[in-house]
Amino acid sequence: MTRATIAPQFQFREEPETFVGEVRVQVELENTVDRELVRRGMMRDEDVRRLVVPILVDTGAAMLMLPEDMAEALGLRVLRTAVVAYADQRTDEHPVAGSVTVRVAGREATLECVVGPPGSEPLLGQVVLEIVDLLVDCPRQRLVPRPESPFLPSYKMK
Repeated sequence: MTRATIAPQFQFREEPETFVGEVRVQVELENTVDRELVRRGMMRDEDVRRLVVPILVDTGAAMLMLPEDMAEALGLRVLRTAVVAYADQRTDEHPVAGSVTVRVAGREATLECVVGPPGSEPLLGQVVLEIVDLLVDCPRQRLVPRPESPFLPSYKMK
């Protein structure tokens, strides 16, 4: 967006405005299969497909959602199709791809992702937060470990 003046004291911002409660975090995404090939001596570390991207933390979303262009850049393989329900009650079918390793706030998870339209906003959903055992700190706009598990993720088992 270009800068435009409506009144001397008002100007449009060039960057999108951050809304109250909106948390974006820097996340490293890596092709899990590539990493396994490095471990087996079949690929060089520098050839592992990875991205470092800002991502919107969405506690209303269940899964990790990556736009199609990011999933392709990571070389993720489509595994199946799933129905996605949006907040406005619409539903749509989307590919599910994987495996992707997510590193955020010093923690790591390996999982699948929903593939969204090219250029859509990537979302970090509740499943990822549960696996890495992090909470959203809205006032400081970051993810933090639960007080009960400051060093390692902690899982409840029955």
